[in-house]
Amino acid sequence: MTISPLDASGGTAAAAARQRVPKQTMDSEVFLHLLVTQLANQDPSAPMDTNQMISQTVQLASMERLNTLTAAQQTSLEVQQRTAASSFMGQHVTSADQPPVEGIVTAVTFTANGPVLSVGEKQIALTTVIAVRDPQKTEAPAAAPDNDLPENTRSPEEAAPAKPNAAASLPNSLPNVLPS
Repeated sequence: MTISPLDASGGTAAAAARQRVPKQTMDSEVFLHLLVTQLANQDPSAPMDTNQMISQTVQLASMERLNTLTAAQQTSLEVQQRTAASSFMGQHVTSADQPPVEGIVTAVTFTANGPVLSVGEKQIALTTVIAVRDPQKTEAPAAAPDNDLPENTRSPEEAAPAKPNAAASLPNSLPNVLPS
């Protein structure tokens, strides 16, 4: 016959392990429990101030709304991340990983840590993507004008910036207020 050991409080070790662990955060359940306890134990000759009770109830309602809003924003962020990750399908991406992973996205997986893109045999997190381009458009960027040329070799349009004509920019419907 096995006898379970006793702990310092006189109970068994198994009973101690089943004890309720106190909550570490205040939520609406704890708040309402405290409010009901306060109302039940108040002095009848000096009842709780109704303004104070209403204020506490409003604070509870505000806290609940903020929690709901936070959950809604988190859901919205997840949907936006999924949409963004899905839009990378068939696109050429480059990651910030070392060494950088570069190639066409062939699949998107959604994990607890966020969307993951499949590029060839490699997996890259959506948050590490630093460049995206359409694989069909591999044109070189247009050359910038060469501003290192001497002034006398530039055309007059290149040498002097265009000056806006103030009178030309006025609408014709305005009365002529400039002195003649």
